[in-house]
Amino acid sequence: MISRIDLRGDALPEGPALRDLLPRADFDVSAALEKVRPICEAVHHRGDAALIDYAEMFDGVRLDQVRVPAAALQRALDELDPAVRAGLEESIRRARIVHREQRRTSHTTQVVPGGTVTEKWVPVDRVGLYAPGGRSVYPSSVIMNAVPAQEAGVPSMALASPAQKDFGGLPHPTILAACALLGIDEVYAAGGATAVAMFAYGTESCAPANMVTGPGNIWVAAAKRYFTGRIGIDAEAGPTEIAILADDTADPVHIASDLISQAEHDPLAAAVLVTDSPDLADAVEKELKPQVAATKHIEDRIVPALSGKQSAIVLVDGLEEGLRVVDAYGAEHLEIQTADASAVADRVRNAGAIFVGPWAPVSLGDYCAGSNHVLPTGGCACHSSGLSVQSFLRGIHVVDYTRDALAEVAHHVVTLAEAEDLPAHGAAVKARFGWKVPESK
Repeated sequence: MISRIDLRGDALPEGPALRDLLPRADFDVSAALEKVRPICEAVHHRGDAALIDYAEMFDGVRLDQVRVPAAALQRALDELDPAVRAGLEESIRRARIVHREQRRTSHTTQVVPGGTVTEKWVPVDRVGLYAPGGRSVYPSSVIMNAVPAQEAGVPSMALASPAQKDFGGLPHPTILAACALLGIDEVYAAGGATAVAMFAYGTESCAPANMVTGPGNIWVAAAKRYFTGRIGIDAEAGPTEIAILADDTADPVHIASDLISQAEHDPLAAAVLVTDSPDLADAVEKELKPQVAATKHIEDRIVPALSGKQSAIVLVDGLEEGLRVVDAYGAEHLEIQTADASAVADRVRNAGAIFVGPWAPVSLGDYCAGSNHVLPTGGCACHSSGLSVQSFLRGIHVVDYTRDALAEVAHHVVTLAEAEDLPAHGAAVKARFGWKVPESK
């Protein structure tokens, strides 16, 4: 059901050579880019009419309007299963606790007497949030996108999720209920590349946004790439990933269940175990069979994911080699199930989120840890972070110098400008002092 990669015995290569040995899904955003281009431009030129046509083409339902009526949001909340509502409310509460602590405050530094630089933090003006609605429904993604944006102080936000034929062309009611709980009253029935294009260009019913965030399929990733430079994005999210670094102290039942938990997302989902224990590898492989047989989504998601080229059990000589492998892999979700797991976790450099020990499964982070589950995929954790309050803030430097403070450094500015063959830069300083550079003190 799952392949093995044996990296024992030989010294592990450095850098890209090691990454190339590790399993990864095929996810060709460049190829998808050409397919989303005409869709995005149709939304640009035809607005809501294009969104309605594409909802009929892709989602099988003809919409009367793209924006979801306020009454539908309230109705979805009123009809929500009380247990699901309680779970969503607790997820929101915990996410707010964590993300509120991420708020940034402005700070002023006095460089010299009379010369200060202030870094002030300003939220983006408007954000478009995306919640997928394909194989599964993700109200948790509504929370993970909306809470950090709200805690950052974003004044305007809207959410899009695909139209659902089974619900009269509205997004899934649990998505709508989550929006109502969060106070998001601007919601659109739009999915995939059309939703990203709607936020990027704006339409008759939806004002353009400065930024689009939220996970999605390859068409969402391609549309984000298409609009890079016009709008800000969080990331080009690829298929979900779990990597587990484990030794012989780990419970194979836990390992198997956690691998399956990510495999049920998508047939391209990656499930990777890195271990120095052949006995654990055997036990996990044995445990996968009955657990897979007992769950849902076996043939369409879990088995293809576990048996695909993106999933494997990787055998290494020891913990040091295991750490090198997981750092080279840069997993979206990394579990540490070893002796002294906290100390091992402290040594990890590349991961979207780290889950420490046997009682912190990825599922906890997906819903109720308080952390954010919108995380870098495809190895991007070596240079990118998950969604946070910081994602929605811009740091602006405010430079405030008096005449004397400028005079003190003017000769350096002029000298450096001339060294770069940019004399007008120096002249802009000279003009303030009657074209004569003040003498340095």
